[in-house]
Amino acid sequence: MSSSNVGLGPRAASWRLLALTILLSSLAACTLLPATKPLQTFVLPAGSSTPSDDAPLNATLRLATPRSNEILKNRRILVMPAPNQLNVYQGARWSTDAPSLLRDRLTEAFRQNGRLSGVIGGSNQIKSDFVLLSELDAFHSEYAAGAPWAVIRLEAQLVDSASRNLLASQYFTIRVKSEDERLESVVEAFGRAADELSQRLVGWSLAYLGDHIES
Repeated sequence: MSSSNVGLGPRAASWRLLALTILLSSLAACTLLPATKPLQTFVLPAGSSTPSDDAPLNATLRLATPRSNEILKNRRILVMPAPNQLNVYQGARWSTDAPSLLRDRLTEAFRQNGRLSGVIGGSNQIKSDFVLLSELDAFHSEYAAGAPWAVIRLEAQLVDSASRNLLASQYFTIRVKSEDERLESVVEAFGRAADELSQRLVGWSLAYLGDHIES
């Protein structure tokens, strides 16, 4: 008389092992995270500066990268949908961080103006007659009356390289309305805001340096 506790035969054990393997594989597949979509990368739209007809200045200027808080050092495109609420545009980022974007745009504007004998940008530590220091307080879009605006706020400081004395400082606030709520339109608004800041800052800097050099 056979016992009811007889063990499984080799064939039954193999089928059981196969079923267990399939089950574990299915569970592992269920725990996999969905593939992350690549972020769309945006550059700051090109500027439109023109050479100056004013007399050239025999001076060199170095533009330091603007100081900023840690949030602005991130490459994500910031948006303020409501007062005191900061968020990011999903699936999008700048080609580099905001301080570097702005430094490169300002450097380009000074060079295209053509009045200075030399303009030094980036992390280049070549000796210059003057240094433009700055602090970036805002580089985001914010909603007002239901529409997004590109906002840039920057404090600029002109420093004499030899004496390290602060010669002048100026605070700039730029707001440019986007044509619509599409991210591409917001990026274009950032480009126009950077253009306006460049024109105002270059004009202020060269006017002061011209008076300082002549005095």
